[in-house]
Amino acid sequence: MRTRSSSNLIVESSTTPKRRNRRRSKQRVEPFSLEETSIVTMADQRTMEELLQAPTEGYGDATVNPAILAENFELKHGLLNLATSKQFYGFEKEDPHAHICWFNKITSTIKYKDVPNSSIKLMLFPFSIEGATRIWLEKEPPRSILTWEDLVSKFINQFFPPSKTINLRNEITNFQQK
Repeated sequence: MRTRSSSNLIVESSTTPKRRNRRRSKQRVEPFSLEETSIVTMADQRTMEELLQAPTEGYGDATVNPAILAENFELKHGLLNLATSKQFYGFEKEDPHAHICWFNKITSTIKYKDVPNSSIKLMLFPFSIEGATRIWLEKEPPRSILTWEDLVSKFINQFFPPSKTINLRNEITNFQQK
């Protein structure tokens, strides 16, 4: 009985003939020569390590955070926990208007000297979304959202489009009692 590790070892004895594995392809060995061969160079002169590295371009955030002039500014851990406590996932039954109202309540309680409230909102908003909403924000073109108003407008149009508003308005105006 042979195991996998010993399958390549064939013991020759006088009673057993030498077996050849028919599955193996015949290998041709070229004779080694020390003559100079021409080396074909590629147009791309990067090393293999550089070629295997993931590209770093094009991964910028969609939001542009304005420069903050405050010297000792940092977002506290408790604030991040508060922003992530009620995340918006983009489900059909979720209300994006309610999420924006809730998010505005949280961020209106925070005041930093020399830091505009819109900057805080732009920095915190990605922490308040998850699932389809996060995918949507990541797919937005880099540096395409410059202000808080831009973000709210794009967010509402994505998750509560005008067509949905029109359909709801039509349902209300065309309501008939049976």
